[in-house]
Amino acid sequence: MSAHALHMQRALELAKLQAGRTGQNPSVGCVIIDRNGQRLSEAATGDGGRPHAEQLALANIPVGSAVGGTAYVTLEPCRQRSTDEASCSQRLVDAGLAHVFIATRDPHPLGSGGMTRLREAGIEIDLGILREDADQLYADFFASVASETP
Repeated sequence: MSAHALHMQRALELAKLQAGRTGQNPSVGCVIIDRNGQRLSEAATGDGGRPHAEQLALANIPVGSAVGGTAYVTLEPCRQRSTDEASCSQRLVDAGLAHVFIATRDPHPLGSGGMTRLREAGIEIDLGILREDADQLYADFFASVASETP
């Protein structure tokens, strides 16, 4: 298994640990690696669905330490938050990451579009690593979003 797959596998493990504890929000896992390949931080969505995994992972590291690094996220980082807080995609941009691996897309209207923000900021995106595992983890979330869409 490649190093990228191992990091995403760890992100999926973190997400699975929080499954069923995040309310209506999906349980997301995030692993952040510095530009030298060293793991800086990891987190999963908090109890009740807040804070989001990316927010927690970034909060655990010194400002500037993720510049040029890589994030592994199990679900597309949100484009917009339902609160006044910065979205996860904007937080990843602000952290100066160079690369983000995403297991699967977020179909939720507030989530979808996070990849576009990352790309527009010059961040390299890789979508689909361990997608089948992520899609299985998020099957109920995907179904709930589909049932809300007219």
